[in-house]
Amino acid sequence: MQSNTFYIASLEPEAGKLVVTMGIMEILTRSMGRVAFFRPIIETDGNQDPDIALILSRYCPTMDYEESYGFQAEEVKSFVAEDRNKFFLEELINRLETLKEQYDFVLCQGLNSTSFLSAFDMDINMEIAKNLGCPFIGVINGMNQTPRDIAKEIKITEDAIKESGCAHFATFVNRLPEDTFGVLEVELDAPEDATGAPVFLLPENKELDKPSLADICKALNCLTVTGHQEGMDRIVKQFKIAAMTVDHFLGHLEDGDLIIVPGDRDDIILASLSALRSTNYPNLAGILLTGGFLPGPNTMRLIEGRNLAAPLLSVKTDTYTATKNADSVPALINPGDERKIALALGLFETHVDGEQIREMAKLTTTPITVTPVMFEYSLFERARSVKKNIILPESSDERILRATEILLRRNVVDITLLGSPDSIKSLSASLGLDLSGALIVDPANSGHTESFIKDFFELRKHKNMTLDGARDVMTNPAYFGTMMVHQGLADGMVSGAVHTTADTIRPALQIIKTSQGISVVSSVFLMCLDTRVLVYGDCAVNPDPNAAQLAEIAISSADTAAMFGIEPRVAMLSYSTGASGTGADVEKVRQATAIAQEKRPDLLIEGPIQYDAAIEPSVARTKMPDSLVAGRATVFIFPDLNTGNNTYKAVQRSSGAVAIGPVLQGLKKPVNDLSRGCLVPDIINTVAITAIQAQASGEEMSA
Repeated sequence: MQSNTFYIASLEPEAGKLVVTMGIMEILTRSMGRVAFFRPIIETDGNQDPDIALILSRYCPTMDYEESYGFQAEEVKSFVAEDRNKFFLEELINRLETLKEQYDFVLCQGLNSTSFLSAFDMDINMEIAKNLGCPFIGVINGMNQTPRDIAKEIKITEDAIKESGCAHFATFVNRLPEDTFGVLEVELDAPEDATGAPVFLLPENKELDKPSLADICKALNCLTVTGHQEGMDRIVKQFKIAAMTVDHFLGHLEDGDLIIVPGDRDDIILASLSALRSTNYPNLAGILLTGGFLPGPNTMRLIEGRNLAAPLLSVKTDTYTATKNADSVPALINPGDERKIALALGLFETHVDGEQIREMAKLTTTPITVTPVMFEYSLFERARSVKKNIILPESSDERILRATEILLRRNVVDITLLGSPDSIKSLSASLGLDLSGALIVDPANSGHTESFIKDFFELRKHKNMTLDGARDVMTNPAYFGTMMVHQGLADGMVSGAVHTTADTIRPALQIIKTSQGISVVSSVFLMCLDTRVLVYGDCAVNPDPNAAQLAEIAISSADTAAMFGIEPRVAMLSYSTGASGTGADVEKVRQATAIAQEKRPDLLIEGPIQYDAAIEPSVARTKMPDSLVAGRATVFIFPDLNTGNNTYKAVQRSSGAVAIGPVLQGLKKPVNDLSRGCLVPDIINTVAITAIQAQASGEEMSA
């Protein structure tokens, strides 16, 4: 079914079509160049459409809001009243065609409001899809239905789509109870229930159906008394009105509670805050103070000195009104709510075969351009294909724990955290994080410690290492984690959010060591420009490599590029091109080029070459017209760290490129370094990269 448009619509209320929309957008952005989002009709309430706001911010950042929809509801009502349906449909076609001229693919999402749909004497979603020529994706709400009823509804939906004249691409049944899956699959396999279009089943996730603290804070116009902005993404699972003694109140606490309490109940407030820090009590979402009261000055002084992660909010309304208002807040997935986004995408990607959808839609053409979004999403897809176990030794860092939750929710990798289980659980609880899917290993109480000590002693005794010294070394989480990778208890490690690059690399060099034929560990940055991804090396490790080392860096960088789907065309950079320049620095690059070409005749390697000649075809035609690399280089090897580090930062800051790295290369098993100023997305990308490297190293070892 070749098409450059899809139309997604839920055929009943609260079916969760946004989850399906996000999942399809993920597939499209990995497969196509430029993807647009379009809603034929949006509600008229003075606010931006929430689905458009989310999709544009995440997938279509260059789209203007006004071009992402056709009409507002009030306009369409007037068309219906004036019997101008034909004009309405023709105008939609014009607007969609305009988008199709500018973008490679357009995903359309249908109407939400059943009350508005009742104004039409037809199924307006199917009518629009038919007139726009879009294959139809139906979304069914499976909640509170028997498997047999759902199977019948799938068949009814298929018949309705066929009768409307639309092409039926697929049906998604969302919000299914877990125990319904097996029974429903049997029902769908029955001959009388066989459907023509594929059916994908998605389970109910109650967390997606609950508002976040940020949603409640915005809807109720709350004052934030204390707490960090990061804590506002906590999910509120239920409300607890505190109107009893502290001891009785504590016995009623549940995971995800929003405690609603008058602001002058200092005893309940302090008890709730203590529960947040205690591993003996559930993980609370936050505290909402009512009546416009705040705790007394001494209590506030105590609270403000605790550096709370969970927000303490306040409203002027009474407890009853505040609870009623909070209960009416809808559950949304907002731009920037990475926890809910990760949960929604993890749900979709776990239960839907993206490759099947790509093949069905014939989205198999390799895109001409590779955007940063496409590349980052491809990392997740590659990492997820053969899941690896990655160690994160810096579990005391909040960023590490937040990245861990997202990686687990997206089902990208398995994570092992090093540290005290009680400390990790206490910190994650105070941050409102769910890390139940992570393995926690305490180096101080591990059954592997003695084995690690003996192994490290054998590895380093030629350097005068003693058993007592090895015992001391194994108390360092970086060494302990590296030894887990070395012994095959994990597949890779990511560190450096707290520690220096040397602290990360030194254990890897002493324990894991370099790959065969490689004597130097080096690094690259994956530079995601607007329409392509380039590889820059070495920008983080080796200050002034000699010619032989520079050749090894070039070879390692070319192999890294190939590992991530980038065709390696290697430019050995210098301040002169070809034979035009002289001097020690140019000669080093010239020698390195010759060594690399001799070692790897299968690679395209050119040098010495200037950056402009390596990247710009017009310059290359003048300076190196016969080169297969000049003007087309994808891997750029800098002669020293000073040049490389400054260049990658200059390109990153001046062009807005996304710089992923440093990615360490040359080790037998992957260990990667983080910047101490890294953000949560940096950690997530680095973990995914480490998993892909682990896949490659596993293939080499089994070959």
